[in-house]
Amino acid sequence: MTFERDRRQFIAQLGATVSAFALAPIGFSRRALSAEFTFARLRYDSGDWDYNPKVCSNVLDAVVQYTNIPVHQDEVVITADSAELLAFPFLFMTGHKLVRFSEKERAGLTRFVENGGLLFSDDCNHDVNGLYAKSFESEVARIFPGDNALPKIPNSHPIYRSFFRFAEGPPQTSHELNGWGDNIVHDYLRGLERRGRLGILYSNKDYGCEWDYDWRNKRFRREDNTRFAVNLVVYAMT
Repeated sequence: MTFERDRRQFIAQLGATVSAFALAPIGFSRRALSAEFTFARLRYDSGDWDYNPKVCSNVLDAVVQYTNIPVHQDEVVITADSAELLAFPFLFMTGHKLVRFSEKERAGLTRFVENGGLLFSDDCNHDVNGLYAKSFESEVARIFPGDNALPKIPNSHPIYRSFFRFAEGPPQTSHELNGWGDNIVHDYLRGLERRGRLGILYSNKDYGCEWDYDWRNKRFRREDNTRFAVNLVVYAMT
């Protein structure tokens, strides 16, 4: 894997994007006022939303290590019906159990996606027939009705080259290679787009468990498995 673009070119584009946000409509809310990245986690009452507690520190470590994007050092937990949701361009969601939103939460997620936010939903079951997968997909279909609300994303999508290049699509996880969940190596991610940008990125690959370890132990790994997280952050921030 190689850098998709020169580092200085990326930082210059990020600065230009932030300047553009400052002139954007009020819908972009307070996130327009800062280039700082905040890891926001979605809390929902029906399931185990707080699983994989070490993901945030690992993602922030990767962002600091590979980019010049300033980061807020603490995870922010937020509900979909919060008035502050639009302040965050990136929203992480995970779990094993039932996903069920209230009408206010559905309305909040609609506003979030329509205003350019990126919801990254990761199925910890790694099971396309599991409870999290079935109930999350049902909720998305209810919020964004259509024949195929979450189609497969092609390997040519910008999400795979927003910082690092993943020419073969989403990187594999050790959990799917070891036969966890549905015992399938999923060679795709799914997503929902609005106005040419991803508003929802949906994974059955269990990246949450893959990234749930002490960030200080990353140096012992042969390859940094959090690089794809940098792509997600850069895509959401630009």
